[in-house]
Amino acid sequence: MSAPDFLDTNILVYAYDIADPQKQAIAQELVRKAFAGEVVISSQVLAEFAATLLHKVSRAVSPADVVALLDTFAPIKVILPDEGIVRRAVEARAAYGIHFYDGMIVAAAERAGCERIWTEDLNAGQKYFGVLVENPF
Repeated sequence: MSAPDFLDTNILVYAYDIADPQKQAIAQELVRKAFAGEVVISSQVLAEFAATLLHKVSRAVSPADVVALLDTFAPIKVILPDEGIVRRAVEARAAYGIHFYDGMIVAAAERAGCERIWTEDLNAGQKYFGVLVENPF
């Protein structure tokens, strides 16, 4: 089996937000891969996803619906933060000048042995600690 990919929060949000149907279709395909075991996420991604749906999307989602969506993600491997990931996020900040929370994403992807991070929030084509960033949009 090849190395897994990592999904950033914006991919999950686009999968459930109807504001941009083209991005939604691309994101939904990536989420399908997560259910097939080809992709991992972190608890940070889940937290940001929930907060975004509750407060920031074009039409807010009810807490009950957010809980139901989070339950559907149960089969996806989730990377949990610990002191090593926090430390690596600080190192990512120092090495690449990225925001600490983006460093947490990079550190979680690295911990999971991911080959790539799917996101639109980091520099597409750049490697962070050996993990390639790709923007699917």
